[in-house]
Amino acid sequence: MSTFALVFELVFVYSGGMTAVLDLHPDAGHPAVVGLARVHAALDDLDASVPLAAGEYAALVTDCERAVRRLEAVKLRLVAAADRADVAQASGLSGTGAWLARQTHTTGAAAAGQVALAASLESLPATGAALEAGVMSTEHAAVIAQTTRRLPGRLDEAQRAAVESRLVEQAKTIDPAMLRKKARQALTDIESREAAQRHHDQVLRDDEAAAWAKTRLVLHDNTDGTVTGHFTVPTLAGSILKKAIQQLASPRRARLGSTEAQTGTLRERDGSLDLDWSHRHGQAFVELLEHLPTDRLHSKTAATVVVQLHHDQLVADLRGAGLDTGEEISAGEARRLACGAGILPTVLGGGSLPLDLGRQQRFFTEAQRVALATRFDSCAADGCDRPYAWCDLHHRDPWAHGGHTNLDQAIPLCGFHHRRIHDPAYWHRERTDGSLTFHRRT
Repeated sequence: MSTFALVFELVFVYSGGMTAVLDLHPDAGHPAVVGLARVHAALDDLDASVPLAAGEYAALVTDCERAVRRLEAVKLRLVAAADRADVAQASGLSGTGAWLARQTHTTGAAAAGQVALAASLESLPATGAALEAGVMSTEHAAVIAQTTRRLPGRLDEAQRAAVESRLVEQAKTIDPAMLRKKARQALTDIESREAAQRHHDQVLRDDEAAAWAKTRLVLHDNTDGTVTGHFTVPTLAGSILKKAIQQLASPRRARLGSTEAQTGTLRERDGSLDLDWSHRHGQAFVELLEHLPTDRLHSKTAATVVVQLHHDQLVADLRGAGLDTGEEISAGEARRLACGAGILPTVLGGGSLPLDLGRQQRFFTEAQRVALATRFDSCAADGCDRPYAWCDLHHRDPWAHGGHTNLDQAIPLCGFHHRRIHDPAYWHRERTDGSLTFHRRT
């Protein structure tokens, strides 16, 4: 072979539509072999340890990610072709997933997911083209594939293509998690508002039913004073648990003059430093378990989850509701929880608690914190994913300079960015979407 050993058992599709199976030692002159050899040779020559100017790293990392995505698209095309040629049978394996797992040394579940995605991309031309161009990841592509599979059967090919095109455009600018949320409302631009909302709620109901079927809890006594466990729960239950754990583990700012015995060291209480968060969360979980109301488990839970409902949703009962943890639940699930769980409904467009306090009060109230959860689910700093539950509410116009404690003046900031916004070595700018960017003063 060429400069390095390549062992393939792949199927390549030629331009004429015919397939040919390569043997275990393909001709070194085959275009695919030559192309991959060049890629490997280029990687051998690439030295990422050479220092760059500070402003050059972002462009290089972005270009590297694009190259990785393009290679993933090539691999998926090969996997799809291998699946069509049934290479697994020739190898004595149970299926293409098992064959791919053996070739790539990945788990069977991961390999099966790649095979399914490869097959889906053959009927999603816009998604495949975007993946091949490197402008989206395989995670984005998987979201789009799942969404199109769940579209109502009444849609024609043009409508399906329009949904796919819309999601591809969104995938270029948002992460897969955000794309998944937007994908649930993919019909908004295609069908009537009522039909789109009904489909959205049905998707949520299907997800909730599937999640309930997957729910598991396994506990193992390690006989050394500890118990190890593993659980799978619906997203809603996980969100409630996560919020409670985060609130218990959230780093707190020490009061001026407090002793170390009272507040802990800076490293112990500061979330921006190098902490063992799994250990911290484990301790918070223990504290939560020790305070469970075992004598009255039927009553309201300790964690309060804010359900965001618009007034017309209460009347129409068509679509799901948003949680302040960033997730969504179906209308039926919201009604079930309202019967006894720790649910605080915020009905947009209706009456509310007083949220504007002017100069009468220095600190923001709990009602204001709840109301702000309808706008933010994380720290307001651009790119920061610290949960909203961890954040302090900062005055947009400083209280010391005459600012008011009104809702439109509240900005949620995690501990790190709250310190940064008060650091005179930095200045910040508020973007149109409400997020903040920080810059060092020159």
